[in-house]
Amino acid sequence: MSVQGELAVKPPMNLFERFLTLWVGLCIVAGVALGHAMPGPFQAIGRMEVAQVNLPVAVLIWLMIIPMLLKIDFGALHQVKEHWKGIGVTLFINWAVKPFSMALLGWVFISTLFRPYLPADQIDSYIAGLILLAAAPCTAMVFVWSNLTNGEPHFTLSQVAVNDLIMVFAFAPIVGLLLGLSSISVPWNTLFLSVVLYIVVPVVVAQIWRKALLASGPQALDNTLSRMGPLSLLALLTTLVLLFGFQGEQIIAQPLVIAMLAVPITIQVYFNSGVAYLLNRKLGVAHCVAGPSALIGASNFFELAVAAAISLFGFHSGAALATVVGVLIEVPVMLSVVRIVNASKGWYEARL
Repeated sequence: MSVQGELAVKPPMNLFERFLTLWVGLCIVAGVALGHAMPGPFQAIGRMEVAQVNLPVAVLIWLMIIPMLLKIDFGALHQVKEHWKGIGVTLFINWAVKPFSMALLGWVFISTLFRPYLPADQIDSYIAGLILLAAAPCTAMVFVWSNLTNGEPHFTLSQVAVNDLIMVFAFAPIVGLLLGLSSISVPWNTLFLSVVLYIVVPVVVAQIWRKALLASGPQALDNTLSRMGPLSLLALLTTLVLLFGFQGEQIIAQPLVIAMLAVPITIQVYFNSGVAYLLNRKLGVAHCVAGPSALIGASNFFELAVAAAISLFGFHSGAALATVVGVLIEVPVMLSVVRIVNASKGWYEARL
């Protein structure tokens, strides 16, 4: 079975995806507990760096990202013309609205309203993490959200392929611009290194591997994706345990930090998905395209955001914590958007 076919018939969400928030919560508890009980090993892992890149985390990130990118068929780019309105809306939201709206929300809530309740030395770092989160359009979970809204699978595949291609060139400039506008020092060398390590290299490796697998038939690709899935999820959970192992002191001292960081993230999900959904309706786009378009415009490639935050600002940074909060609220917030999209189908199609 091809990946395109799999998108249309696989179960909407597996056990891990359905309870992602629970697993992240357990990782928080495990990470904080282990970080306090065994600080030595965590500190040793934190020192394993080359050019400000933590090697153990780099390996974990590649194990997370490459299996996801194996699903992407850049040959689907030729299908862009079939759904150009929906793709245009999503690209507008992903690259012209979402990063900038998140920077604004970060300034309003983190830098202004919540400032008295947050560690003063981490304010800029929190905002940087929010910007990194918003500047990385979702890749893997998009297929889940599309299935849940009965989305057009070829649109979803071509949209993700376009986003990933743009991300290779646009991620660093947009992040650098918004960090600069927020008066945050931009470590350009590390930023470009992160793009190469966590976008360019995984994309190239995944596409070469995908081509080699498909040479043996579509089933070879499906079998590899099935085997790599658990390893990818284990890498994600291990990374989260490490992050919270280093963040344990701060979390215990400031338990409301996560809740305050969740506010701008939640608002931007509803705002961006709502704008994308309404724009698609205004343009007369079919609901099976508008649904995944809105969801792609709202969700984030949090694996990349976590990796970039660690590389740019370190394990202990507020930026790393802010990106992990995105992981924590991803499923419940996005599922609520799915319910809104599905429940409003009649209203949406009333004027089409």
